[in-house]
Amino acid sequence: MAKSPTPIETFLAPLAKLALKHPEVEAEVIWADGAAWEPQSGTDALLEAEEIPFYAEGLLLEGFQMHYQILAEPDDLKSPAHVRLFFWQDDPPPLPDPEPDLALIASAGWVSRKQP
Repeated sequence: MAKSPTPIETFLAPLAKLALKHPEVEAEVIWADGAAWEPQSGTDALLEAEEIPFYAEGLLLEGFQMHYQILAEPDDLKSPAHVRLFFWQDDPPPLPDPEPDLALIASAGWVSRKQP
């Protein structure tokens, strides 16, 4: 009998499918920093498509909250251009709007259950 996906696997399924269908897409990791968002820098600033669901799953299992945005160019809404992964632990600042030259084609959020 097939194993049922966990809630985290179900949440990340659209990102896993995206990685398979569009292996060229990259994701930017962005962290909550007080009242602002701070893009991750360094050699791991951008994730390759295949890394996206695994990276996110690890942080969700550690109790981080997450919101993702899949963005595309307005003239080609079926081809994602970029993914943004927002992570935080406490209360996040408001999510930024997409850049004017990009359209939001999908998004979802995960809020970890707080332990009593």
